Amino acid sequence: MSNPASAAEKRRVRKSQYIVRLNDALETYQNVLVVQADNVGSNQMQQVRLALRKKAVVIMGKNTLMRRVIRDKIATGKYPALEALLPLVVGNMGFVFTDAPLNEVRSVITNFKVPAAARLGTFAPNAVIIPPMNTGLDPGQTSFFQTLNISTKIVKGAIEIQNEVTLLRPGDKVSASHVALLDKLNIRPFQYGLVVSQVYENGTVYDAKILDMSQADLMNKFMAGVTKVAALSLAVGIPTAASMPHSVGNAFKKLLYISLATEYTFPLAQKIKDMLANPGAFAAAPAAGGSSGAAAAAAEPEKESSESEADMGFSMFD
Repeated sequence: MSNPASAAEKRRVRKSQYIVRLNDALETYQNVLVVQADNVGSNQMQQVRLALRKKAVVIMGKNTLMRRVIRDKIATGKYPALEALLPLVVGNMGFVFTDAPLNEVRSVITNFKVPAAARLGTFAPNAVIIPPMNTGLDPGQTSFFQTLNISTKIVKGAIEIQNEVTLLRPGDKVSASHVALLDKLNIRPFQYGLVVSQVYENGTVYDAKILDMSQADLMNKFMAGVTKVAALSLAVGIPTAASMPHSVGNAFKKLLYISLATEYTFPLAQKIKDMLANPGAFAAAPAAGGSSGAAAAAAEPEKESSESEADMGFSMFD
């Protein structure tokens, strides 16, 4: 019979070791992947830990203890950014601490998935599609398929599903009928593993889906934001870094129009005047093609000041 005092002492030692380990990880690593561990077994967790060796440290534990360690760390005044981690300590979760490329670590984590049977009352993590097939079941079970509105026929003394059937969609609740059918067909439709839900990177928290975006995707989103800021700035008349190129372009065009209509000139305007005064010499110049468009544009009357958006390479309404 085990000694209760000895067992309590062992728990106390394990708790102390856990606190030290979590503290060390919070001090050592700048990046954390927050993972959800629903339906993940201990053997599966061990495989993930082995695969991440030398790349990352996986720490699971009781939420209350994890919050306490993080709060104590924040209270020292040296790690205020850790405040962003506290709202993420919810449910069956854990931390993966790393300084390796985040996409690389997430890829290793998501590679470890195991097939699992459908469980009553759970929610489908993915779609379950049953293809046309001979089920091998006897005709006496036809009524079961009719209950689920699955079209069947009898072929060689067995029930055959005639058309592809979407049994469950992501997020659908698994019913007893779903479980029974999938068991009869010996289908294990789901795969479970650690799911990376959030990323903590140098004090900033964002959704793990951001890791799927390429550099081009990020640049496109950034430029779309710049375009909207420029449009708003021009509309309300408040200059910003985004709107200044448009404002300068508009101002230059107005000065150029005034110079072409009067004797007033300045170096850039004089080049346009020289081109218009001597088109033949302009056509013979090596770089004539690119500048002729500018001369032609300068010669046209101004239509709307908003045309400057196109001139500067931005679209006001993209």
